[in-house]
Amino acid sequence: MARRAFSVVDVFSADAFRGNPVAVVLEAEGLADDEMAQISAWTNLSETTFLTRATDPAADYALRIFTPSVELPFAGHPTLGSCRAWLDAGGIPGRGDVVVQECGVGLVEVRICDDGRLAFAAPPLVRSGPLDDMLLSEVVAALGIAPTQVVAAAHVDNGPGWVGVLLATADEVLALEPVDSPLKIGVAGFHAPGSAEAYEVRAFFPDGARSIEDPVTGSLNASLAQWLLAEGRLTTPYVATQGTRLGRTGRVTIDRDAAGRVWVGGASTVRVSGAVILPDPT
Repeated sequence: MARRAFSVVDVFSADAFRGNPVAVVLEAEGLADDEMAQISAWTNLSETTFLTRATDPAADYALRIFTPSVELPFAGHPTLGSCRAWLDAGGIPGRGDVVVQECGVGLVEVRICDDGRLAFAAPPLVRSGPLDDMLLSEVVAALGIAPTQVVAAAHVDNGPGWVGVLLATADEVLALEPVDSPLKIGVAGFHAPGSAEAYEVRAFFPDGARSIEDPVTGSLNASLAQWLLAEGRLTTPYVATQGTRLGRTGRVTIDRDAAGRVWVGGASTVRVSGAVILPDPT
C-alpha cells in the first residue's frame, strides 16, 4: 500500500471548524487523473487538491483542484488551504514571503502576511461585463427575488463561471431562498453603515440536478472584489463575511496593492494531518 501525506485545512475562519474545509494530498506525483477524481469523490468535500512538482521554474509547486465531479482551473479556498498544508509540511518558498502556485489559470501568488494569514493575488477575470436580459431573468428566478431588488449584476468569472449579483443589504442576501438552477451565482449585499464588515456573500452552484450553497468561497470573493472595486462601490482594505446562514464564521480580507492587484486573504489552519493510504498499483 502507498502512503501519501494528507491534510484537511479549515480556511477563512479563525474559529475551529467554522470555515470551509479542503482536503490536500501532498506528494501526489504519479497519481493518474482518474485516481485523483476517485479520491475527490470519496472525500466528498467541495474540493480536494493534489500537489505535484511544478513544470514552471518560477513556481514552488503545481496544484490540481477537483470537486467530487469535475476538475477546476482555479479555486480560492483550495489555494490558501493547499499553501498552508505545504508550508506546515516544511515547504520553503523560493521568494521569501511569497509562494507561487502553478494551476490551471497559470501562476498564482500567495502572500504570507505578517499576522499569519495567507492571501492570494486574484487572477484576471476570464469573463466580465453585464448580463443579457434573458440570463438576468434566469438569475432573478433562481434567487426567488423581484427584479427591482437587483442593484447590479455582471459576469464575474475567474475560472469557475460565477455570475455576480449585488443586492442593497446583507439582510436581503441572508433572506434568500433560491431554487435549483444550473447557474453558479454569487450574491453580495452591504452591511449597515459603520459595520466592521463591508458586505455579506452567499454562493450557489449546481450539484447534479440540485443547487447547493458553498460556505466560504475564495474565487467568488476575489471576482466580486474586482467587480465592485472597479465600479467604485468600495475602497480597500475591507472584510467580507460569508457562511452566516450556514453557521460558519467566514471572514475574507480584501486589499489592493499599488499596482492595482486585488489580494484575497483569511485564516487557514490544518485540522487533520496524516496520510492517505492508496492501493498498490501492482
